[in-house]
Amino acid sequence: MDTQATPIAHHAVHYVNRVGWLRAAVLGANDGIVSTASLMTGIAASGASSQSILLSGVAALVAGAMSMAAGEYVSVSAQSDTERADLAKEEKALRTQPHAEWVELRDIYVERGLTLDLAGQVAEQLMAADALGAHARDELGISDLATARPVQAALASAASFAAGAAPPVVAAALAPAGGAIPAIVGMCLLCLILLGYAGAKLGGAKPFRSIVRTLFWGVLAMAITASAGHLFGAAI
Repeated sequence: MDTQATPIAHHAVHYVNRVGWLRAAVLGANDGIVSTASLMTGIAASGASSQSILLSGVAALVAGAMSMAAGEYVSVSAQSDTERADLAKEEKALRTQPHAEWVELRDIYVERGLTLDLAGQVAEQLMAADALGAHARDELGISDLATARPVQAALASAASFAAGAAPPVVAAALAPAGGAIPAIVGMCLLCLILLGYAGAKLGGAKPFRSIVRTLFWGVLAMAITASAGHLFGAAI
């Protein structure tokens, strides 16, 4: 009889590698839904015509998608520039004072719980294999998973914004006369529920909290914008 325990395969699923594009996608979709639906609701509450409501939605979709793409690209590019500058400094330090850099890396591992001798050996072996990579990861916190990718962030934000903004626009286009607000609000709430659920599942989180959070801010934005539109419409 075989008394040796059979090893159990361990397949842990991690979601951190999705952080870059998932953050941009959720932000873009949420912004697309909330900003477009809020704008159209505010325009409708002011007493505008169906054509004006629809036109405002289309304009919001196009302008918002381009704004999100530009904003993400510029902001993430700034992050990428900072990372490159830090890596260049680290590369120069490794060339000019390798021992000091070894001490620095060793002390990092000591702070994480290794003994001084073991930390020194680990630092020495990691620097022999990839000195810049070791310092980028453990000293600067830069890794392949967290590296800034401006183009990826811009495309994800633009596409997700357009995808989020499209349903309220379609709802307004198909709504009967005088029924734009219920149609837009209903579609917005449905989309926010789906977004909260999808974002939580893709990120490995529990959906309920994500859905409630997404709904709360979406409803608040629409309510405030609709109130502003109603007051402005009444004033003119």
